Amino acid sequence: MRVRVVVTGLVQGVWFRDGCREQARAEGVSGFARNRGDDAVEVELEGTEPAVERMIAWCRVGPAQARVDAVSVVRIGAIGESGFRIR
Repeated sequence: MRVRVVVTGLVQGVWFRDGCREQARAEGVSGFARNRGDDAVEVELEGTEPAVERMIAWCRVGPAQARVDAVSVVRIGAIGESGFRIR
């Protein structure tokens, strides 16, 4: 399963991408996280459905310094990616 998640709020400059990488590695989820020009963070997650769902739940909260206002999730095609990167 692979999803694209866009997180808005106070999510840049608060360790959101690093926290996401740590959580994804702990869950065994692949993909990436990157800052967007509109102050959102975009995350693609690929793995088992339960692990990806746990990652989506994490994105709805983020690290302690973040303030998540909204999260959109779109299911996309899996690409067989391995590892999690910050872009």
